Amino acid sequence: MATTYNNLYLDARRQLRAAGVEAAQLEARELVCCAAGKDREGFYRDMGLYASDQVEERLAELIARRLAGEPVAYIIGEWEFYGMTLDISRDVLIPRMDTELLAERAILLARAAGEGARVLDLCAGSGCVGLAVAANVPACRVVLADMSEEALKVCKQNVRRNELNARVTCVQANAMEKPSPSLWDFDVIVSNPPYIPTGEIPQLDVSVRDYEPHMALDGGADGLDFYRAIAEQWRTALRLGGSMLFEVGETQAPEVELILGKNGFEQIETYQDTAGIWRVVEGTANT
Repeated sequence: MATTYNNLYLDARRQLRAAGVEAAQLEARELVCCAAGKDREGFYRDMGLYASDQVEERLAELIARRLAGEPVAYIIGEWEFYGMTLDISRDVLIPRMDTELLAERAILLARAAGEGARVLDLCAGSGCVGLAVAANVPACRVVLADMSEEALKVCKQNVRRNELNARVTCVQANAMEKPSPSLWDFDVIVSNPPYIPTGEIPQLDVSVRDYEPHMALDGGADGLDFYRAIAEQWRTALRLGGSMLFEVGETQAPEVELILGKNGFEQIETYQDTAGIWRVVEGTANT
């Protein structure tokens, strides 16, 4: 018996809710859109129409993958961040709402730096933070840097998708090593590095542990390896008065503040996300 798109959506939402998926409403909509090859506008327009058997079968497959633990962003191959739609693959972390605070701070600092501001997004992953800066600060130029060639492919897709080719470049760089001479003179270095302590990775939720790239999660024994390396090695890539800012894990802000202080950064500030977690730490290179 034929089923309308609305009924498919309601059934998908019911299954996801029963499995304890928090964002069941949003995810059900995204899965139906993916199964039907529709954008959101088309989904809402066609809710009263009947779906084909092929769409029903495809949706059933997608829901089965979600119920097995695969994040919906990997299933549909894209996700929203700071008002942009980004390509996502299992080679990069899924952009999270928590990280929008990091983007917001970087945008404010890039604006304050004025015309021609240079911003580096280090450990860029999908490029979400650097692209948010480029999209919201038309006077700046952004470099997306990551060690992973696969991540850089995703970055390049997202630069094209959001029509930012004129002001965004992608380069391969190891955040744990000194920057090449070509990477210098930045007003802002922003980074959401790997920060999960190695020993905690086996205890992560299955959707993270079994699907997201461990290279982008593992921050070493105490989770702080990348903060130490970046604060020490990449300070020279900043202009005088430039800012370095990090996303940090739930309890890491005090330690990252100390790391910045030990490496000569001043005016160290920490900012809370919407959940009240001290999520972003930033400092200024005044000497």
